[in-house]
Amino acid sequence: MTWDRDAIRAGALVALLFAVPFSLVGRLIADRDGDSTLLVWLNLAAVLGFVLGAGCAAWVQRVDAPLSHGLVTAVGTYVVAQAVFVLVRLIVDAEVRWFAVLFNLTITLGAGLVGGLLGGMLRSRGVLPSTMREGP
Repeated sequence: MTWDRDAIRAGALVALLFAVPFSLVGRLIADRDGDSTLLVWLNLAAVLGFVLGAGCAAWVQRVDAPLSHGLVTAVGTYVVAQAVFVLVRLIVDAEVRWFAVLFNLTITLGAGLVGGLLGGMLRSRGVLPSTMREGP
């Protein structure tokens, strides 16, 4: 199977736009006040951002592999963003919570799966991106 790199790139940009800002603010709040109720909502919004990005990639891909595109998009985006976050924390000599990084990776895997399923459902029901529609 070949990857639709444009679809993965588009989904990753959506995930970066919607998930990473919530993750970053959530991380700042967790460092300051780990018991904040706002932290739960920020984390939920970040997960939904990964679902949205994965769903976008699954919906616009052209190789009929929505689940794998959703998973690759969500996990790839998470890994790249986390690598930057971890590197910054190591540079400033802050604690890196490795268990939290791995736990959040499993949540992101689930988000990628859900996004892939949703994008695939859109395609199977005939709801296609405008670039794939036939007609004038």
